[in-house]
Amino acid sequence: MSVAAAGLNPIEAFALVGVIGVGAQWLAWRIQMPAIVLMLVAGLIIGPLTGIFIPSRDIGDLVGPMISIAVAVILFEGGLTLNLHALQDAAKGVRRLVIVGAPLGWLTSTLAVHFGAGLGWEASAVFGGIMIVTGPTVIAPLLRQARLSRRPAALLQWEAIVNDPVGALAAVLAFGVVTVLSENEGGGAAALHFFFGIFFATLVGWVAGRGIALAFRRALVPEFMKVPVLFVVLLAVFTISDRALHESGLLAVTVMGLVIANAALPSYEELRRFKEHATILLVSGVFILLAAGLDLQELLSLDLRAVLFVALVVLVARPLSVMLSLWGTTVPMRERILVALTGPRGVVLMAVAGLFGERLVALGVPDGAAIGPLAFALVAATVVINGFGLTPLASLLGLRAAEVPGVLLVGGTRLTTGLGAALKQAEVPVLVTDWNLGHLRFARAAALPVFFGDILSEAAENKVEFIGFSNILAATDNDAYNTLVATDLAPEFGRDKVWQLPRVKSDSLRHALPVTLGGRRLGDGRTYDEYEALMGEGWTVRTTKLTEEYGYRAWHDERPESILLCVIAANGDFRFVGPDSKQEPSVGARLLALSPPKREAVESVPR
Repeated sequence: MSVAAAGLNPIEAFALVGVIGVGAQWLAWRIQMPAIVLMLVAGLIIGPLTGIFIPSRDIGDLVGPMISIAVAVILFEGGLTLNLHALQDAAKGVRRLVIVGAPLGWLTSTLAVHFGAGLGWEASAVFGGIMIVTGPTVIAPLLRQARLSRRPAALLQWEAIVNDPVGALAAVLAFGVVTVLSENEGGGAAALHFFFGIFFATLVGWVAGRGIALAFRRALVPEFMKVPVLFVVLLAVFTISDRALHESGLLAVTVMGLVIANAALPSYEELRRFKEHATILLVSGVFILLAAGLDLQELLSLDLRAVLFVALVVLVARPLSVMLSLWGTTVPMRERILVALTGPRGVVLMAVAGLFGERLVALGVPDGAAIGPLAFALVAATVVINGFGLTPLASLLGLRAAEVPGVLLVGGTRLTTGLGAALKQAEVPVLVTDWNLGHLRFARAAALPVFFGDILSEAAENKVEFIGFSNILAATDNDAYNTLVATDLAPEFGRDKVWQLPRVKSDSLRHALPVTLGGRRLGDGRTYDEYEALMGEGWTVRTTKLTEEYGYRAWHDERPESILLCVIAANGDFRFVGPDSKQEPSVGARLLALSPPKREAVESVPR
């Protein structure tokens, strides 16, 4: 008997979903593709195309609750990432996109569904409300990939987070109207119930967020229990709110996340990073479940009307609602165009669309069965379009933080100034930062971009476009501060991209730090004082390009005293070099090394 015929038991099904989902995300990272594309394809292959995994058959009635809880956690994590101070540059634009853009998007999307896909007004109104969402789990990786400037990136991110629960609630409202019309219930009572549900969800989310913040701040919860307590409260808030009004739990958990994000908790970063990891797992699982659960016959039934529907949403409904929403604001036209043409849909759209599609069918609205396949078509199309089109569009509009990933140098010293000048000459973006204005005099004299302030401060988070930098070097005169910077920023940059100067006595067991702290060591093991002494003796950072005739070995033999600091490969990839670096630079690479001053040749005088 084949696996497809026999099906999988729940444990095998969970294992398969995890392996396929996380594997697709890893592969997408390796080949630089939007992860959702690979996850949707993988889900289709193991689901409707081969029948290896059918969620309704292999997991049963747990599929719906699992997806609902996963979406709630994803939205909570989205709210948890949004500090109100990060909204300053885009605040008015976001308000307009939510207050004006959401109703406009609902209207234009409803028209696109009705006239494009040919669905009736009941199904069109429900599906149109769901289509307000723009997928925070899809937007975030696209923004990292495209390296957008801070303001348009914040605009898109905030819109995605805030409109997710708004879209779900719009679908709830439309579904409530359909229910009233189909069951002849009182419209006033239904409206009262709806608005009470919204108020109750907001109140529950706010109270829970404030309660968590108060308990954590007063140390009423031990450190090792903070994440479990957070999860339990999250589930309770979602359940209680959903009891009052179905799907209002999405709004409640988003409000809860926002309140905690702006409570200035000491352990906030640890909580947020753990939630990010959990969200990656949940997004992977949900996409595989949704794609595998699609009906092959319904997908094959999609025709040119579905293509027309997607075209109307992407080219008319989304741009029209965004441009009208931002009319009269100070948002530059280039940013309006970028936002108008960027609207990828994601997990919340597919999950909520599938849920309401089934409920519409149960109410006797046959068009509800078409909502799931249409949602899949819209998600796939918008992710592919924005996944491959956002970067060139942002470049065309001049809204990328940097075309080439830059290097962030922490510490205004002669070493960072020399290295920064060499990188600038090699056309690698660089920024020198220091909390002491006097320390930046070397960098200012070399005409290097500088940031005066602590790189870990809130001001740096709001003013430094971290997304434009791929590598960081902590090279101040304070070993402890270098370690703090490297440890704090490692999760953002990746531990292989965060470097610092070697600590004094770092080889001694008494003074050595755990491997979990700090970054990788730069150079040949010399400390700050040793580097500064060499710079005082006239050593400089020089650039050498390797050729077929003059390779790395020849360079090394000719300059045995030089200290190799970093390498720019022929394809533009940048990497620092440390004592444990094993990769030998290849032909075409540029070597940036700290070298002694050139000595004039002394002619011998014959006696």
